[in-house]
Parts: sequence; structure tokens; C-alpha cells
Amino acid sequence: MRTYRISQKTILAALVASLSAPLAWADDDSVQLPDFSVLGSKEAINSMPGSAAYLDLEDIRRQGYDDIHRLLSTVPGVYVREEDGYGLFPNISLRGADSGRSSKVTLMEDGVLMAPAPYAAPAAYYSPTAGRMSGLEVIKGSSQVRFGPRTTGGVVNYLSTQIPIAHEAYLRTAFGSDNEIRNQLWTSNHASNEAGHFAYLVELYHRQVDGFKDIDGPSSDAGPDAGNSGFRRIEPMVKLAWIPKTQTQQKLELTLGQSETDADETYLGLSTADFKATPFRRYVASQFDNIRTQQKRAILRYSVAATDNFEFSATAYRTDFRRNWDKIRRVNGVALGQALAGSNDGADLATLRGEAAGTWDYRDNNRKYYAQGLDLQSSLRFNTGEIAHTLRTGLRSHEDQVHRFQHDTNYNVDATGQVSSIDLNAPGSQANRIRSAEALSLYVEDAIKIGKLTLTPGIRHEQIDYAENDIKNSRQRAADASYTTGGLGVTYASRPGLNLFGGLYQGFSPPSPGSAVAGDTQEEKSLSLELGLRSRADSGLIQEVVAFTTKFDNLLVPDNAGASGTADETLPVGKVDVYGLEWAVSYDLGAAKGWTYNVPVSLAATYTHARIANDSRASGDAESIFSGGFDDARLPYVPDFQMSLNAGLERGNWSLSSRVLYMDESFATAMNTETEVILGGTAAAPVLVPDARGGKIESHVLVDLTARYALTQNFKVFANVFNLFDREYTASRLPEGPRPGAPRSMLVGFEANIF
Repeated sequence: MRTYRISQKTILAALVASLSAPLAWADDDSVQLPDFSVLGSKEAINSMPGSAAYLDLEDIRRQGYDDIHRLLSTVPGVYVREEDGYGLFPNISLRGADSGRSSKVTLMEDGVLMAPAPYAAPAAYYSPTAGRMSGLEVIKGSSQVRFGPRTTGGVVNYLSTQIPIAHEAYLRTAFGSDNEIRNQLWTSNHASNEAGHFAYLVELYHRQVDGFKDIDGPSSDAGPDAGNSGFRRIEPMVKLAWIPKTQTQQKLELTLGQSETDADETYLGLSTADFKATPFRRYVASQFDNIRTQQKRAILRYSVAATDNFEFSATAYRTDFRRNWDKIRRVNGVALGQALAGSNDGADLATLRGEAAGTWDYRDNNRKYYAQGLDLQSSLRFNTGEIAHTLRTGLRSHEDQVHRFQHDTNYNVDATGQVSSIDLNAPGSQANRIRSAEALSLYVEDAIKIGKLTLTPGIRHEQIDYAENDIKNSRQRAADASYTTGGLGVTYASRPGLNLFGGLYQGFSPPSPGSAVAGDTQEEKSLSLELGLRSRADSGLIQEVVAFTTKFDNLLVPDNAGASGTADETLPVGKVDVYGLEWAVSYDLGAAKGWTYNVPVSLAATYTHARIANDSRASGDAESIFSGGFDDARLPYVPDFQMSLNAGLERGNWSLSSRVLYMDESFATAMNTETEVILGGTAAAPVLVPDARGGKIESHVLVDLTARYALTQNFKVFANVFNLFDREYTASRLPEGPRPGAPRSMLVGFEANIF
């Protein structure tokens, strides 16, 4: 990151300009501008045939979270693996699916696919920023048959700020530890004339922080941002809407958004001894690590309620994503995980520390992505006798692409960690490859209501055509895949406030394009069953209890899992059995007892038994954390138990709220060892390799605390404390060795609604 001062001036100028813009349009409270949501509201979950969760704006703002990991940890059945302490690169797992870069989860914003290239390269090096959202939806059960391309890992749909029905403006500003600054501003207005209603929303989101890690002694000219480990993110967005004055309800909405991130983030962790002594240290060898990303998105959606019983929408979308991550990948030609574990009698670790001469091998991971498509969806309500139907159909034509254009740079250093010379390889010399995918998907789902019983059968079909153009090696390959999956969801409203639900569905996840064109990896298939109940008592007690099981026929995982290899293929692990129990409950003791203050309490708890059911087929690949897995081995980074407890105290203008997160221990590799080893060599001749990616992730408890006070109805001040007791813990051993979760930090600010 070059500087923060220029960007801060730009942000302040934009804030002033937006607030001072003329707002002369007439208000019309009869105008309705609904958002595009797959659930719609918390209340709509009661009619879902599968397990789901809806976090609204209050849930997002309550604890001041911008990190998607922190938010999703309050949803049962969702596991997250931290990486950078800020949630820049989310790793999300739903019910045992591999969490690596959230590639098994269907990530969407306002119902539109948001992974950089959902088919050709689904790893989420970009994910929508949780802090700027107005809602968050999670689908885990049989309802996900409507969404794809991967239906084994569930759905996370981000809901961006929606256009209000009247002129409004909102400002939220906060300052915190490590020179953190957060700003969110949006302003909206609308007007009416004979042509209909016109509306707009302009939003700017900004966050920057110096980072909580300290880089060992780089010289003042060692890099563009010597000693810094933070990031800056700026996200402007514009929404335009038109609702014509016609007998039928119609709406046309255009969304244009952009996200730019500049982060001094690294894959490199620490040795175990150094982590125990100084967990927030970074070795001098990581001083040049930096990732710059830019994402642009355009969404044009037309929706119409042609009749009281028929609705239709057409969505055209385009996303472009660029990212260039300059990061150390080897030292003296040795993988980083092995160097951290003491390879060459500690000589390589000494080079990382800047205590011995050697070579830092950097890679310029330069990639460019795009995704575009047209998504058509309809909903038709009709009756056959006394049986009511809601028939939903969807058709999507989609294409995406990733272009890898990478090279290596070697920094030769002396025994004090000073760079003595640089060997720069030609751009594209490490990788110059284009992979693309074209897909046509179709789903049909019918909610059949027979009295208190609703049956929801659904079917999904995908046709995918892959292509690879390896420019560096003068090779072109192609492949295609076709699959059909389906499911059946059931809900039974036995009485008001009590719903039973369940579902049986088949999941699918295609292999990577590289594995598909090579013809050496089959698709991932799974069969899932869930049974649950939702209840709402007169006392205000709300509960959801779900038992689930998933049998993976051929679990697919990335072949490198953050290691320093060159490939980006998928490896088969084989059969995996997952079952568990989820419990979510909320209750306001103060309201139930008639007290003068509220005491809202909520709990989300998950037990998951996730085990490999054969010797891992990934064995022999030294880059995979699944290598060496055995029958009944626990899946990496899936703890048996986790719990999130939220409690608050509210009265009048003030409120206090806290969240306690308990995360059980887990293993970092499928070998399930407490020591730092990876199974390397080949399948025919396996050998144990010391590697800091191996070992155990200890259990930990985190406590967050928030206080808020409303000075007026439209002006509030707040203070957040994250990791209140400053717990030091290992968040992950990926990508390359032990790395810490964020230490205690504070945030104070205000929010104002301007009408």
C-alpha cells in the first residue's frame, strides 16, 4: 500500500459531495422497491423445506462486524477457517464440505454469482464485503437445488444496500486500533412523473487499517510499505431503478459497483517456537508480500408480476476481477512449510528470519477473471383441485474465464536480511494459461401444498463445456460435463408456531477445468438427509433443531491447499461420512417477564462428525493436506463442536451486547497428527515430510463486546471491543504455517440517519 493520506482525502471529499448534493425530487411513500432475496426475511424461513438462516441489518451492525467469518460463526452448521484476521479471503464450510477459499459454497450478491469465475476458478479471492451489506442469507438444506453450480456446500447470498422508498441518507464512521478507519455513506432519492417512478442510491464504503502484525526490521527502502501488514479497501456503488406506471407491476434496476483492495498480506506463517514467543511477528522475508485486487460488477434486472399468480425476472450480469499477489513461495528452493519445520538443520528458517544468506523465491501471481451471463426465473401459483402449487423454474446461460500470467522473482539476501541482488524472470514464464467454461443450467421446483403438508420436489441440470489454452506450453484441451441432481423437501405445519421439515437431496460439485480436461478426476457427488423442527412459543422462545447426514461419494479438494506448488487442480479424497446436530435458540427474558429492560439471548450450537471413510486417494501428493488420510480420520479444519452465545441488555436509548464463541480443536491435515508432518513422496513410495502446515488447531474461546447509545432517534454512538480478553490462539496452519487470530482491538464511532 503506497499511502493512506491521499485516499482518505478522496473519501472525505466524496462524503461531503454526496451529502451536499441537491435533493429536489418529490417523495412518494407508495413506491415499493423490493430487494432481490432468496429467502426474503427471517419469517420466510418457516416455510422453507430445508435449513436456512437470515441475518438482517441489525444482526450485522450489532457487533460491528466486517469479517464474514465472525458473522457466519453465529449460524449453526457453518464452519470457518480464519486466515488474515480480517476476513479478506473467506474460507467457509457448510456441513463438512472443504472450506478452502469457499470454493464449495455458492457465493452470491443479490442473487448473482460473485466468485471470480464460478465454474473455471471458484476460489474466493474476491468475496463481497460483509460490512456494507443490509442482510445475509445462508441455505444448507434441500432448497439449494435451485442454486449452483455446486450444490454440496450450500449457499451464501449477500444482500447489498437496497434503495429506500423515500429520500434518505446514512453515514457510519468509526476509528479504532492499529489506525483503523471505517466509513459507509449512502444517499438516495426518487421522483415520479407520467413515465413512472425513478430512484437512485449512491454508496461509498471504505476501510483501512495498518495491521496487527509486525514485520522484522526491513530497511526504509526495502519495499513500498516497509513494516506494514494492513490493507485498504474502497467500494463505490450506484443503483438506479425505474418502476413504470402500468397496470402490471414492473421494475428495472441497474447496479454498478467496484471494489479495490490493496493488502500487505502473506502466505508465510511462523515456526512453532517463534509463534509461541511472538505470535504477531512476521519474518523479514515477507516484506515484499502484497496483493492488489479490483472487482467490477454490473447487474441489470427486470422483474414483472404479470398477474397476481405469475412473476418473472431476467437478470443480465457481468463481473471482472483482477488480482496480483506478489508473495514469497519458497526459500532457498525449499517449500515454506518445510522451512518453518526446520529443513536443512534450520538454515532455511534462518534465511526467512534474515539471519543467514540465501534466496527468497517470490512469485507474481497475476490473474485476470471475468464472468457473465443471463439468468431467467419465474414463479407460477396455481391449484389442482384443493392442492396448491408454487412452480419455480430457472434457466441460466453463463460463461467465465481465468487467465494466469505469472512469473518468479528471486531476491538474493546477505546474512543480515539485506537484498544484495534481484533475479527477475520474464512475465508469463511461470504460467501463461487461459481456462474457460460455458454452462447452461436449468432447475424446476414445485412446492405442493396439501393442507398442513408441503412437498417440494426439485430437479437441476447443468451442462458445462471446459476449454484450456496453455499458451506457455502450446497446448489446447477441452472437455464437457453433464449432470442432473434433485431433491425432495417436506414441511408440515402441525400447529401454529410449530413446523416440522426435512429433505433428501443429491449434491454435485464438478472438478476443476484442469482436472476435467486431463480426464483424471471424476465429479464430486453426495447424498444428504436432514430432519428438523422450528418452533415459536407464546413466551417468545424461538428454536430450530436439525439433524443431518451427508455421504460424499468422492470428495474433491484442491491439490495444493495453500502450499507453494504450481498446479490448481482438484484431488479425490474418496468417501466421506458426515452427520451432526444443529441447534439455534433465541429468547428475550426481559420481554417475557415484563421487565422494564430487554435481555435478548441467542445460542447457535453445532456438533459435526466428519470422517474419511477410506484411505485418502490424495495420498502421495505432498502439496495436499488430505494426503495420508485414513479410514475414520477427521476432516481437516472441521471441529467436532462449536458454539456461539449472544447476550444483551437493552433499555431506552442504550444497549450492551456480547458474543462468546467457542471453537473446538481440530486437525490441520487428514493425517490427524499433533506433530508438524505431511505425507509426501508418491503413492507408491510415501515418506513423511516435516511441514509446519501439519499439526493441531487448539480449541479457543473469543469474547466480543459492544455498547451503543442513541443520542437522538437518528444519531447513535457505539464502541466495539473484539477479542475482549486478548486471547492468543492459532487460527490456522494454512496457507504456510501457524498464523494467529486477531488480538484485542477496539472501534468507536457514530451512525446517523438523515432524512
